[in-house]
Amino acid sequence: MTGAGEEWLRDGLDDVAGVESGLRVRGVDYVGGWRSARASADRLNRALLGAGFELSAVRAVASADETGRGVVRLAGWPETADRLAVLLEALADREGGGR
Repeated sequence: MTGAGEEWLRDGLDDVAGVESGLRVRGVDYVGGWRSARASADRLNRALLGAGFELSAVRAVASADETGRGVVRLAGWPETADRLAVLLEALADREGGGR
């Protein structure tokens, strides 16, 4: 999954503190959790691209927690997160509030 160009590979957004920094427990399926998270992150990244966002500014990042459960984190630059928040707030207002 890429945005315009491949600069997003070196932009630092994947270096989320605490992600995958814990000890691994034998017998826990971290790969399965990560695969599930990866599919969801890819879907969210496609939606972000479709909404006009660049993955070099904001993107979903897949990982797994200490129990092996998949985790999707949204990583982005503050100004892009603000832009996404405005879009989501407008959508919530249009639909009559949160779900």
